[in-house]
Amino acid sequence: MATARQRPNMASLLREELLEARGQAPAPSKDFCQLLVTRRQVIFRWWKISLRSEFRDARPGEIKESHEDFLDDSSLHSNYDFLERLPVPLLLYIISFLELEDIARLSQVSHRFKMICNSNTLWESIVENLCDTITPEMRELAQEMGWKQFFFTNRLRLQLQLRRRRQKHAEKEKLTE
Repeated sequence: MATARQRPNMASLLREELLEARGQAPAPSKDFCQLLVTRRQVIFRWWKISLRSEFRDARPGEIKESHEDFLDDSSLHSNYDFLERLPVPLLLYIISFLELEDIARLSQVSHRFKMICNSNTLWESIVENLCDTITPEMRELAQEMGWKQFFFTNRLRLQLQLRRRRQKHAEKEKLTE
């Protein structure tokens, strides 16, 4: 059966700074805010920018919360899709554990997940985890036709394509001699 390769620790795939979003409030306001998510905490900062005299003494604000406190405090977030904002290497790692049907369903969630679920990187990982050996010739064919296509092509068709490739290479070698 298939052998699973050693997977890295999930936390090692994360950068220290996981997400940073910043922007200016809609007009007429000129206020500025920043959301920073690190491995350890969620930081929300804001700056009141105004020519009005009542806001001249306004200082920048900052709230720092642990992830648990942030999730428990509904005033700090609203309908925020955390999965959608994870880094691609971490998403690839997580998705590689899913069943094929679940990968197909996930690919329909958003444009981003469609791209990730159909990526050569994901399917190369899936093929490497499920196949005992991948010869250099098989790897070259998979890179040529795409890893997902390679995965779903039946064995007889793959053997036929590999045989044709060998014949082409043999013909090219004869022509160069």
